[in-house]
Amino acid sequence: MKVRGVRGAITAHDRSRVAVLEATAELLRRVVEANGIETDDIAAALFTTSSDLTAEFPAVAARESLRWEHVPLMCGHEMAVPHGQDRCIRVLLFWNTERPQSEIKHIYLREAANLRNRTAPGSS
Repeated sequence: MKVRGVRGAITAHDRSRVAVLEATAELLRRVVEANGIETDDIAAALFTTSSDLTAEFPAVAARESLRWEHVPLMCGHEMAVPHGQDRCIRVLLFWNTERPQSEIKHIYLREAANLRNRTAPGSS
């Protein structure tokens, strides 16, 4: 079986603990639903947040809302680049699946939808 990466991102409505947990849970549910992911097939999840989100770890939502008690989870901050997205939560799921990479659906919600089309200033 192969391990595939599934990406997703969402913005929190504000910088509060509740907003981080709600946004993370929404993002994870949408990623799981879009790809038909079973919890037992998730090898690990890596979360990052923009540096302005410090009220709670996104992994708490995975454990509490989705009951990912046995999934290895890690959190960190994204690089603080000047043109970065504020209030942004990103996830990279490592998924054990035979599905080809071309069939994986990456999910970008709210203001994070622009991350799929963004070009860094000065690049072409």
